[in-house]
Amino acid sequence: MQADDLESLVTITMPYGKYQGRVLADLPGAYLAWFARTGFPRGRLGELLALMHELDHNDLRGLLAPLRK
Repeated sequence: MQADDLESLVTITMPYGKYQGRVLADLPGAYLAWFARTGFPRGRLGELLALMHELDHNDLRGLLAPLRK
């Protein structure tokens, strides 16, 4: 995990798919779990989606609240 990853979750939007344009932190848990089962995309997006899945799975979405603008 990099220092700015949590901030990236509340600023970067999903570039494609059903939830295109939605901030990564707002993606539904079921969608993140689907990625976990089928495989995360390569690169930075995949790393951030995996991190968001961990936060969601462990009920830690509240950590992102102070970072929202």
